[in-house]
Amino acid sequence: MILPIVAYGNPVLKKKAQEIDPLADEVQELIDDMWETMYNANGVGLAAPQIGKSWRIFIIDPSPFAADDSLSEVEKKELESLKQTFINPEILEQVGDEWNFEEGCLSIPDVREDVFRKPEILLAYQDRQGNEKEERFSGVAARVIQHEHDHIEGVLFTDRISALKKRLIKSKLSAISKGKIEVDYRMKFPRYKKK
Repeated sequence: MILPIVAYGNPVLKKKAQEIDPLADEVQELIDDMWETMYNANGVGLAAPQIGKSWRIFIIDPSPFAADDSLSEVEKKELESLKQTFINPEILEQVGDEWNFEEGCLSIPDVREDVFRKPEILLAYQDRQGNEKEERFSGVAARVIQHEHDHIEGVLFTDRISALKKRLIKSKLSAISKGKIEVDYRMKFPRYKKK
């Protein structure tokens, strides 16, 4: 089922998510809904808080980045085959010199900013079958994972930009939080109390 994506301004996006049982029926059902929702919105990643569930789970399919000619053939192949579910993930290590890359977010449509992140990570997580895994990711894959991992920590990519850039996009963020934006996928906007 395609679910509405929670917009910037909703408190669930700023809350640290809870660990979950990967084999619970409701978790398995949510995973299916998340894939359908992400593809419907043309995303490359989606975290449970973005659909209103404060659970430590996210999915990624960074294959659209494989079309980038600046990437090596090895990285392109890795991105094309990396369609994965991460449950109760924890970043154990981040290494290398930070590099910037323009990021966007389905919860913050039409806003894109350069964000600095480490190029390599070591991630511990459970897969959809509940298996414990530990895996290294690098380049664009590591970046997408770090972005989605931030979501389950209650961090948005706009929290990682300079104060000046935040001021420059403040009116856009306000418009998104009030539902004054047009998108081609379902969104759920925060409700404001009337004064």
